[in-house]
Amino acid sequence: MIRVLVVDDQAMVREGFAALLGAQEGLSVVGTAADGLEAVALAAREEPDVVVMDIRMPRMDGIEATRHIVAGAESGGREVHVLVLTTFDLDEYVVDALRAGASGFLLKDATADQLTEAVRVVARGEALLAPSLTKRLIATYIDVRQVSAAPVRDLDALTPREKEVLTLVAEGLSNREIAERLFLAEQTVKTHVSHVLTKCDVRDRAQAVILAYESGLVRPGA
Repeated sequence: MIRVLVVDDQAMVREGFAALLGAQEGLSVVGTAADGLEAVALAAREEPDVVVMDIRMPRMDGIEATRHIVAGAESGGREVHVLVLTTFDLDEYVVDALRAGASGFLLKDATADQLTEAVRVVARGEALLAPSLTKRLIATYIDVRQVSAAPVRDLDALTPREKEVLTLVAEGLSNREIAERLFLAEQTVKTHVSHVLTKCDVRDRAQAVILAYESGLVRPGA
């Protein structure tokens, strides 16, 4: 059973998402929160697997709440996946949320099926959501802020194949798509991705995508 916490300052949105997700097989909504402070407290108490997180909220925004929730889970030896909700597909705050430890994002106008599947995907920790939007968002954000192409973390530990896999992850490809592109078994790709995360000391694919851009391995707009 996937335990879900829903966080949004708009009561109708919060209650609607909670009702929708709570009705799905294999999902259980363990709580709802109207702001980041409440979310952090609930997450510590209820230990959800997935937090559906709004960004712009009073008292504590979704970025800071994500940082606290992820850090709290890690210190307790647990794993939590944060799914960020945003109204705009090019919202610079989403990238800040990814840096804070979020696993992916979804637009608020997503369908019920898309939201449900997003929660399941994030819970599995398999991939970023809306990969094409994620790539465009991060590329635009980094281009706007004129982040240097100089590496922020040493990628020399990666083999040429691992760098190739990381590049394709940053392009938004799933493990299956990467396997097809490189003519590899999907399990082999999973192994390469695992090695990339370990060698680069990043939490998940979301962090790996950011690293790929900030290191200069993938260039904005490329």
